[in-house]
This record gives sequence, C-alpha cells and structure tokens, in this order.
Amino acid sequence: MKRFKNILFFADRHDGLTSTLSRVIALSKANNARLTIMDVTPDSGLADYFNQTYDIDLNARLREQRLQSLEQLTASHATMDVPVSIRVVTGIPFIEVIRSVQQENHDLVVKVAQHDTELATSLFGSTDMHLLRKCPCPVWIDHLQNDPVYHCVLAAVDPLDDKSLDLQHLILDLATSIAEHEKASLEVVHAWDLPGESLLASGTGRISRQELDLILEGKEQHHRQALDELLSAYNMSSQADNVHLVKGRATDVISDTVTQQKVDLIVMGTLGRVGIPGLFIGNTAEEVLRKTRAAALTVKPSGFISPVQ
Repeated sequence: MKRFKNILFFADRHDGLTSTLSRVIALSKANNARLTIMDVTPDSGLADYFNQTYDIDLNARLREQRLQSLEQLTASHATMDVPVSIRVVTGIPFIEVIRSVQQENHDLVVKVAQHDTELATSLFGSTDMHLLRKCPCPVWIDHLQNDPVYHCVLAAVDPLDDKSLDLQHLILDLATSIAEHEKASLEVVHAWDLPGESLLASGTGRISRQELDLILEGKEQHHRQALDELLSAYNMSSQADNVHLVKGRATDVISDTVTQQKVDLIVMGTLGRVGIPGLFIGNTAEEVLRKTRAAALTVKPSGFISPVQ
C-alpha cells in the first residue's frame, strides 16, 4: 500500500492502543509516511478558577500529563524508524481531529473504537461516528484484538452508485492493498434488489410470475455487468468464489457477509451527498456500522465538504 504519506493516529483511549499503534507504525513504514500521534483533552471547566486562584494553567497540566503517557506508549517502539510527532490539544475531540486533518493535510485517520467491550451494543461511540460522518479523509477505526493481524478483509462496493467509479476504485484499492499487507483473504460484496418488487408480485401493480422473473433476471444481469466492469481492473469477476453478488437489502447483505466470512475489516464508502452540509453518511453505511463488530475503514466521495471548519 503506497497511498498514505501523512497519517494521524488519534489515541483517545488509555488502554488497548498497542496493537493498533503497531499496525499504524508498520503502515507508516511501508508507505514512508509521516506519523502524528494525537489526543484531545476536554476543557476541565475549572481552568479559569485555577488560573485566578493558584496561577495554574490546569488545561496545560492535563495536556502535559497526557503527552507523557503517549511518550511512554511509543517508547517501546523506539527503533521503529518512522518520523513521529506527538501532540495533545484541548477541545472537542472530533472537531480538533478534523481541524488537524484540514490544517496538516493528513490523508488517513486511525483510532481504536470507543466501545470495544463485550457489554457495548455498538462498537463505535459518539466520537467515532462524528469522524466517520464528517472527516474529509479516510477513517480507519480498529477494534481491540488479541490477534495482531487481520485474516479477512471485505470490500463493500456499489458500482452503480457513482458514475465515475472513483469511490469504488478507492474502496477496492484500499481493500486489496490491506489484504496483501496483512496476508488476509479478500472478499467483495455487492447487494442488489428490485424496488417495488412486492407490489409487482402481489400488490396493485401485480404482474405474472414469469414477467417478474424476467425483470429480476434483467436487473441482476445489469448489476453483474457493472460489477464485472469494476472488478476487471483487479483481475476478478462476479463469478469468483470471493465475490458475493447477493439479492437483498444492502445493510442485511453486508452484515450477513461479515458474519458468514468472519470479516475482520470492512472497507466501504460513506455515501453522503457531496457539497451539501448536513448529509454526511448514507443510511446503508450508518446501519452497517452500528450493527457490526468488525473494524471499519471508510472513505468519502471526491468533493466531500466537511461541516467542520
């Protein structure tokens, strides 16, 4: 993978960072990329009081304490031979991370999921979802794991979503590169359906079963041709065992494939409309991310405008 040159590792947990940090360092080294390790401490709310009463900058003290922790975290990687800078700022976490991306031109944000515990119903927390929705560069949210490598990477694509296929190629570029880097298997999934099928089958617009089957066959063929066109650049086809062209609701198809294939990482697009503040993530991506326990690498369409300025 030779795509990233300026990686940001957002270390917003106090535990479970070692495995992902090792992965980020290896990625930085493979890409000859700069690496920034960053955390954001919230405003204490007592800063003015401590400043006026004790002449102490409490927020600065909190930043310094966290900076020392991050320096200790990276000390075990002293021979990593990767240029690293460590920074801690005060503010709202997702806003400060996105501002850093905009100001420092980071091309990838990596972090560990907030809620990676057995008790949590969702892997991703509020900060995670804000970044997935609003960060302009790819966001890779890892999960805590005993196994330091991925065994299965899934690319969720929709070749009929963007005419240029730029987003779909980016998804496949990243998925194939990561699978190769991690020596993992690669799976590709594309879901298709026929809107209004129930009405055609038994509703007011009912048609014969033969007619409906012909329509469904034509619809599937249309999706298969589009998928084959996309996959041809990667020497794959829809007939391959690791390619899943499945009829059904996209959220269900992707989630089922994650479970069936024991996927460690999903690479997918967040299908927000570009240039329209307030529409940051598609319903399919949102639902999949809320249901899955796999790590996720999400990318935005070209022209995406973050609401954070």
